[in-house]
Parts: sequence; C-alpha cells; structure tokens
Amino acid sequence: MPVNGRAAPLCGGERIPVEDIVEAEVRTFFAERLPEVSAHLDIVFNITSNSSPGAVLTGDGVPDRTRWFNPRSVEDLRERRVRLSNDTSLGTGWAPENPFESFVRELVDHFSGKSEFTLAHAWCGADVKLMGYWDGAQADIVLCVPQKSRHVDSRAEYVRNAETVLAECHRLADLRLPGAEARFRLNARDVPEKDELYLTYTGSSIESGDEGVVGRGNRVNGLITPLRPMNLEGANGKNPVYHVGKLYNVAAQRLANRLHEATEGHAEVHLVSTTGQRLDQPWRILVRLSSPDAEVDKVQALVTEALGEFPALTDELVSDGIVLS
Repeated sequence: MPVNGRAAPLCGGERIPVEDIVEAEVRTFFAERLPEVSAHLDIVFNITSNSSPGAVLTGDGVPDRTRWFNPRSVEDLRERRVRLSNDTSLGTGWAPENPFESFVRELVDHFSGKSEFTLAHAWCGADVKLMGYWDGAQADIVLCVPQKSRHVDSRAEYVRNAETVLAECHRLADLRLPGAEARFRLNARDVPEKDELYLTYTGSSIESGDEGVVGRGNRVNGLITPLRPMNLEGANGKNPVYHVGKLYNVAAQRLANRLHEATEGHAEVHLVSTTGQRLDQPWRILVRLSSPDAEVDKVQALVTEALGEFPALTDELVSDGIVLS
C-alpha cells in the first residue's frame, strides 16, 4: 500500500525517522482494525519534503516556504510563531443531535468496533455501512455488516449470523428509540441461494479494491448528514497544525455544542478561512441560533473563547485528546 505526503526528514541536522514512525503507525492501525491484513502489508513510501507551491527562486533569496519541510532549525518552523490557514475553506458544526442520529452512530460503532457483540461473534467484520431515514416516529435503515469467511462454515450459518445481527439491531432500537417503529434491511445485495453474500476474508471490501477515500467520509461528529448544514471537507488524514478542513470543523462543532448548551436551542456555526491568514482570525464567522432570547454578548464571548483555543487545539488532536470518527 502506498503512503503519500510531505514530512521533514531532518531538523537542524538531526534526523527524524519519518518512515519508521509512519510504518509503525500504519501497522498499528491495521492490527487494530483489519488484523487479517496486517501481516501482509507491503508499504511503499512516497513521502517528500517539497515546498508548498508558490516558492519562486530568484537571485540569492530563498523563500520561507522552501524551509517548511527542510528546516535548518526550529526557527524555520513558521507555525511556532503564528498559525496560518493552509486553504480557503470552511468548517461547519451544529447541535444538538436528534435521537436517531445518535442511534445510527452507536449502531455502526457497535458492529464495527470492540463491543460485547463483536467480541462474542468473531465472524463480524468491521467494514460496516449504514443509510438511515427518520421522520420522528419511524426509522428505516439499510446497512451492510460483512462476515469473515474463516469463521463461517456454511451458507446456513451465514444466514443465522445475519439473523443475529438483525435481532441485535432491533434490541438496540428498542433501547434508543422507544416507541418508534424500526425497520432494517441487511446486506441488500445478498442472494443466499446463489451464494452471493457479503462474505470476505478480512471483513471488509478493501480486499476487492473497493477502498474508500476520506472526501465523502464521516464528519467530526461521526455522521454524514446531507440534510443538515455541512461542508465537503473531510477531517481525517489532514495536518492538525494548519489544515482548516480539520481544525475549523472541530472548532465549529465544539462552538455549536457550547452555544446549544447556553441557549437551549439549535445552534449552527460556520467558520470560513482565507488561505495564508491567521487561523484564529477567520474571514467570516456565521452563527445561526433558534433561540430568540440569545444574548449577543454571551454569544460573542463563546466565539472569542473558541477562537482563543488555537493553537492548543492542535495539541489536543496530536495527543489524541480529540477522537475523530
């Protein structure tokens, strides 16, 4: 598998073991999420220390950006002095979630992560996908839950396992959506009599080349919500120091949660950046509140508080203080 990106291999003459660090992280990730793959990884590095676009070399002058991934010392690291946006984009957050949104995230995590269910059913694969509809009284859900072939001995066992998944779905729905009608359709492409099943070695479609990319992936709240305010920035895989696609989404969601708590109503936040400008000074800040009694001074104070958390927000992301779904 290729690993692409930019990193500094040296700083002030001291070597940074970039490939060793990256390989350790990649192998740890696969050991936790796709253990069947971890022993067969062939990692190909395509990591450079190229400068950002726009570095024009004239005469004897060397633009600062040529040093970003080739620092002579820590003094060449601009982010130690000021944090600037890497792009012109926006981050979006809203609160609160409705019960159905919380339920579908819990349901996917229940089947894809470490839970009592997955620990008791070794055949349950991690590549779980879900699409749900909710009208306030009725939930209609289509989901895919793969099974690992080495733990399934027959077609009949596969079918029984699928029935177990559906029973668990209804059990959780009764707990989280009491009084609501919940309908589930599992592995919609299955045709058991023809042995067309979501049955794979790894418990993922990745082994067939059906790899996903972060662009359509879950937002920082763990959901893809096309009927809610949202943007097209995926947060995962981006630099936590200055990539607004990560930082502004986290900051906007955090601010929306605080505004909801303060006003007891719906809160929506959009932070819009301009490339090359200070992270803590967005070009535009858009706040929408449902509460007619919201106090402007308190709202502005919460906005100021959220922007004041740069660059500490980076430290939280780097130290795993904030978990991105």
